[in-house]
Parts: sequence; C-alpha cells; structure tokens
Amino acid sequence: MIYPSIDKLLNIVDSKYELVHIAARRSKQIAKDGYLQMPESEYKSKKNIGRALEEVSEGLIEIKKKDE
Repeated sequence: MIYPSIDKLLNIVDSKYELVHIAARRSKQIAKDGYLQMPESEYKSKKNIGRALEEVSEGLIEIKKKDE
C-alpha cells in the first residue's frame, strides 16, 4: 500500500494538481538545503518526494487557500 493515501491527501489539498505542485516544490527544497521537518527516522519514505507528501499528510506544510 502506498503511504500516505491519496484519499487522505486530497482531504487536505483541493486538487491533485495542487498536491503535485506543493510536493514538487517541497521536494526541491529538501534536496537543496537538506532540512527535514521531522526526524529522519520517522519518515517511511527514503525519497524526497515521498517525504514531502508525508509532511503534507502530517500537516507540517501550510496550504493557503486562494480566498486567504
């Protein structure tokens, strides 16, 4: 099973396209500066894109709505 679940992520983010954009930007940040928001041992994924999705799932990335 893929972690985190796409269903759980889409409850946090409005669309799949926005989710891809957020995860890609965060993944590039991780690759550039190496900063992780959780201890490395707590991530299930070894790849930056998976870690970015885990951060979205845990609510560590603030997602601003267009209305705000």
